[in-house]
Amino acid sequence: MKGVLLINLGSPDSPTKKDVKTYLDEFLMDERVLDVAYWKRYVLVKGIILNTRPKKSAAAYQKIWWDEGSPLVVLSERFQEKLQSKLDVPVALGMRYGSMSIEKALEELSQKGVTDVYVLPLYPHYAMSSYETVVVKTEELVAEKFPEINLNIQSVFYKDPNYIKVLAKSISDIYSPEDFDHLLFSYHGIPERHIYKTDPTKKHCQIDGKCCNASMPEAQDRCYRHQCLETTKLVAAELGLEEGKYSNSFQSRLLRDPWLKPYTDFELEKFAKDDSKKKLAVVTPAFVSDCLETLEEIAMEGKEEFLEAGGDKFEHIPCINTREDWVDLVANWVQDWQKTA
Repeated sequence: MKGVLLINLGSPDSPTKKDVKTYLDEFLMDERVLDVAYWKRYVLVKGIILNTRPKKSAAAYQKIWWDEGSPLVVLSERFQEKLQSKLDVPVALGMRYGSMSIEKALEELSQKGVTDVYVLPLYPHYAMSSYETVVVKTEELVAEKFPEINLNIQSVFYKDPNYIKVLAKSISDIYSPEDFDHLLFSYHGIPERHIYKTDPTKKHCQIDGKCCNASMPEAQDRCYRHQCLETTKLVAAELGLEEGKYSNSFQSRLLRDPWLKPYTDFELEKFAKDDSKKKLAVVTPAFVSDCLETLEEIAMEGKEEFLEAGGDKFEHIPCINTREDWVDLVANWVQDWQKTA
């Protein structure tokens, strides 16, 4: 019997300091998120971060929390329900971190007699701290606890033509060149060292502005930066955007290590002082579901920063969330898999 497993990032159970601390502990102790030696990670997380960050993060979660719960979880559940209505196989939802675990989702499918699972990590781009950690965790759980299950894992879909059409349509529903001066593609940031670590050639990726455009599929199949820039390029072509009317940035950096640049907060301040970019729209294509990083960091904090620095108009474009065209696209992916599996 076949089934579907959707996997997203996860969320604290509530926006309280206690639950946020529990969530951050699991998240930051993941060796693919904070990729330093265990002893150093333990000291940083247990000794420093968990004594300072939970209060601040809880306050941020409180600003965006819905009556039904965490926006990311609620939106993921709504997407699951919509997808289930279009399919004749069970659809389960798991989270990489938090109480809605991947293990619980696999157990749900196993109890229904599912032995062949189509796994969709809800990340368009490859990064060791997102797509890779989900795949590794799922494979480990199956090997250890669900040996009867066979996995078919969806690869990253950052350049899938139909996904690009969905993303472009979600943008054009809100953005038009007549109403805005500039469109900023703000992607989730990662440390530069992650780019080098995921490069299987160990020589192609240099983050120098050249390697992302030079053809090297072996490296670029796992290069987050290349994939983000490619998504932007394809969406810009789909929308017919003029050069200079859009750009890329990266958000959510942590600690003092060099992260992918340019930084979103720096770009917002710079644009606000530029008379040609006073009206700004921001889209966050690294996420398929709105979450803390989009709703609080961009739609609230980013907007406030831009307007206070001198900008005139700011619009956050929602993620694709539960759009019917997005649900239909994933349903098509599953149905194509059903025909060949």
